[in-house]
Amino acid sequence: MKAIILAAGNGVRLQPLTLTQPKPLLKILDKSILEHNLEQLRGIVKEVILVVGYKGEMIQKYIGKKYKGISIRYVWQKNPQGTGEAAKLASKYIKDRFLLLNGDDFYLKKDLKKLVERFPAILTKKVEDPRNFAAVILKKNEKIKDIIEKSEKKISDLANTGAYYLSKKIFEYKISRSKRGEYEFPDYLREFVKDHDLFCVKANDWVPVSYSWNLLDAVEFFLQKTKSKKEGKIEKGATIRGKLILGKGSVVRAGTYILGSVFVGKNCVIGPNCFIRGNTMIGDNCRIGQAVEIKNSIIYENTNVAHLSYVGDSIIGQNCNLGAGTIVANLRHDDATIKTMIKGDLVDTKRRKFGTVFGERVKTGIGTLIYPGRKIWSHKTTLPGEVVKEDVN
Repeated sequence: MKAIILAAGNGVRLQPLTLTQPKPLLKILDKSILEHNLEQLRGIVKEVILVVGYKGEMIQKYIGKKYKGISIRYVWQKNPQGTGEAAKLASKYIKDRFLLLNGDDFYLKKDLKKLVERFPAILTKKVEDPRNFAAVILKKNEKIKDIIEKSEKKISDLANTGAYYLSKKIFEYKISRSKRGEYEFPDYLREFVKDHDLFCVKANDWVPVSYSWNLLDAVEFFLQKTKSKKEGKIEKGATIRGKLILGKGSVVRAGTYILGSVFVGKNCVIGPNCFIRGNTMIGDNCRIGQAVEIKNSIIYENTNVAHLSYVGDSIIGQNCNLGAGTIVANLRHDDATIKTMIKGDLVDTKRRKFGTVFGERVKTGIGTLIYPGRKIWSHKTTLPGEVVKEDVN
């Protein structure tokens, strides 16, 4: 069997992280989103058709033509017009039944195995607030009746995960452009269910990545499922109070206090005398200096967080340098949820605590202060003592 993975989008809602790399290559712990999903497909499919577009060359170079026994074929969506168009472009390489997955959400093998036991079927997940997703409406017999895209009213507690097990014949239906001006794949399903049964398979686990703060959710999710592993060195005088995954060549220096679940990649230097709180991910080749505190954050590879800095509930891109005394504010005085600008709109993260997002190669001057929810674009800098009240782009 073959699978199609849709990986052509430009990930605007995750900017500035996606300014320099495609969304499917963003890492959680030691794997990119795309690598994780390919790993889950091992033993289920023999070939994956990757639909690429935005920075597709990076995906092609990173993944190659094979991934652990799975053949990889690339299809280019040069002028993206939606997920429906993307899937149809790949369909010429499908004979009959196929799996279809979003390239920017996390799926687990046990759920994908359940999915391919029913045909035709869609993978759904029970969520607290389905208004952020496409809501799945069921008939009394648990088969799909309809899929409603981001309804303002709570009409169902089941979300469409974007994973399907279908026949190529679904592309025989005709669909029109949506209000966004795109051909949406769920519109094929809406036409299909008028004539055929479509089974609902409920997932145990699914981690969608729509916004940058969802990456923090993903880190927490995978840290819960990962066992402690200490391949680096922990100096005498360091304190570990929780789960630590420590990569080869990394050193946790004396006086460092690690509390909760923390991932540290390869060839990192942590400390001395710093405080790392879960759920935190630190990528390869990072330096965390004296008296630094990091809490519930992602520090991507090759980044230096200099002494006397605080980073909380934040995502710091690759190859960044935080000058001494850089402080990220992650809580409003009025205790309201944090809002952040995305595509010109102020979006509510629905988080009481959320700090900042840095793109790649950002440098902050010493004593920089960053307001909650503000972002700094790739290759930008701040002056010593600068107060970041608006996005730096």
